[in-house]
Amino acid sequence: MHLNNTKQPKNDSMVESDYLDGFIDEKQAANFMCQSVRTIQKWRVTGYGPKFYKSGRSVRYRRRDLLAWGEARRVGSTSAYTTA
Repeated sequence: MHLNNTKQPKNDSMVESDYLDGFIDEKQAANFMCQSVRTIQKWRVTGYGPKFYKSGRSVRYRRRDLLAWGEARRVGSTSAYTTA
């Protein structure tokens, strides 16, 4: 029996998972969050920002973590906003 090494097409949920769980650098993360790189660097230093991964000098984010962090700060009106 000969096995073909062709890749099977990914279904939509697999593609979405790859997109959300793949690592991105801080420039891509800043763009994703509509913020400057400097802003997310400040967030990292103060502990305010989204979860991140660090290996040596390399900092990486996952889009899923960025979305979760943003959703946790979603409010319906300015009067509903409270500082943490």
